Amino acid sequence: MRVALDTNILAYAEGVGDAARCAGAIRLIEQLPADLVLLPAQTLGELFRILTGKAKREPGLAREAIMGWADSFEVADSSWSAFQAAIDLSIDHRLQIWDALIMAVAADNHCRLLVSEDLQNGFTWRGISVVNPFSEPSSPLLDNILQP
Repeated sequence: MRVALDTNILAYAEGVGDAARCAGAIRLIEQLPADLVLLPAQTLGELFRILTGKAKREPGLAREAIMGWADSFEVADSSWSAFQAAIDLSIDHRLQIWDALIMAVAADNHCRLLVSEDLQNGFTWRGISVVNPFSEPSSPLLDNILQP
């Protein structure tokens, strides 16, 4: 089962946010089998913006962080068909276009889960379900793939 990670999970893992969420994101990523993880390219662009903006990280260091993520996990590009699906998803379900694009790219790449704190926990579209890793009770789908 493939899993896509949203920008907020990556930002927490980079230390942007409260200590509990940062530690939780790091723990989550360490427990996910790397070969099952997908990063929509959109998430890396958003992460760069967060690191250089909110976190005030020097752009060269932010680039190194982005490249580290890209070296660690598969990155999926946005296609025109994903943009078209994202527009429909945005209109039909009132999602922000960039969140919808992340979900569309994850669906196009056969992900079963999108791990995100920002989207509605449990929302399902085209076979992909949003899972908030910080909500209780935890997701059985996510729990089943986490390595001890």
